[in-house]
Formats: sequence, structure tokens, C-alpha cells
Amino acid sequence: MAQKPTPIREQTRSVVRSLLARTAIGLFAAKGYDNTTLDEVAAAAGVSRRTLFNYFRNKEDLALSGLDEQGELIAARLAERPADEDAWTALRAAFQVLEEIDMTAEGRLEFITLLFGNDSLRAGHAEKQARWQDLFAPLIEPRLPDSDRRTLQARAMAAAAIICLQAANEEWVRLGGQVDLFDLYDTAVQAIRRPT
Repeated sequence: MAQKPTPIREQTRSVVRSLLARTAIGLFAAKGYDNTTLDEVAAAAGVSRRTLFNYFRNKEDLALSGLDEQGELIAARLAERPADEDAWTALRAAFQVLEEIDMTAEGRLEFITLLFGNDSLRAGHAEKQARWQDLFAPLIEPRLPDSDRRTLQARAMAAAAIICLQAANEEWVRLGGQVDLFDLYDTAVQAIRRPT
């Protein structure tokens, strides 16, 4: 029978995964995603290609690995928000966890530029964010007025908030990271919430 991983083993695995992903992102930013091989990533990280595959399924998984973790962090923060808080306010506060991730503004700019500059990564990013919707909607639903369409409304709000965050990130990259990301997010949200 296989042993259940201990918390220390899981923590070590998480740290190694994070270091491998950061090494890869640095190489992808310097050489281009398509021009960087997994052998180069493994060599730069000081591990074998086989070790790399113990942590990641493929190159795209390596490049996008942080998005799953980010979605879980946002969902956890959303779950912690006061139950009587407006859903949009709670979502914005939960997204703030992205500012707490240990990454420099330059590193974030490199990563987002890489992400939106490559078609396969952009598609993978959209797929990961669809999973975010599944995480967020059940946490939004209890904040909405009781209705037979509350589940639909929660899913629509989660999707809209995610798209607003993506639009803000794209604009942030276009402006070279020289503005506050959440000011851009607020502008995007105001555009879709404006009464007609």
C-alpha cells in the first residue's frame, strides 16, 4: 500500500515545484516559450529531465502551474470574507491575494507578457480560469438573494470577474506595468456593472 505523503513531504514538493516553475518562466522570458526546451529547463534547475516530469506533465503544465495555486488562494480568501459582504466587494478583496504572491513586478510583467503572447499558453490560461469559475461560483452564490436562478447568477458573476481581471492584466502589460493593476480591474468591473 502506498504511503500517504506527510505534510513536510508535501511542503517540500511544493517548494521544488515552485522553484522549477520559476526557473522555467525565467528561461521562457529570456529565450521565448517555443525556443526553450525542457532539457534546458532541467539543466538550468540542476535536475534531470525525468525529475522535471515527476513534477509537471509537459511544458505547458510547467508554464501554467502557478495558475491552479492562484485560483485556490483566491477561493480560500473569498471563503474567508464576511458572509454579509457584497459579492463584488468580496471578489475584489479575494483577488488582492495576487498582490501577496512572492513575485516582483518585473517577474509578473514577464510572466503575463509570456502568457498572452503565446497562443497555446493563452488557451491553457483560459482553461485554468474556467476552473477558477468552478471554485468561485459556490462561494458567491450564498451572497446573492435567494432565487431559482442564483446558481446561474453566481457562475455569471465569477466568469465576469475573471474576465475583468484578465482584461486588467492585459492592459497592465500594455502599459508596461506602470499603473496599479487593481485600478484597472475596478475600471473593468465598473464598465460591466454600469446601469443601462
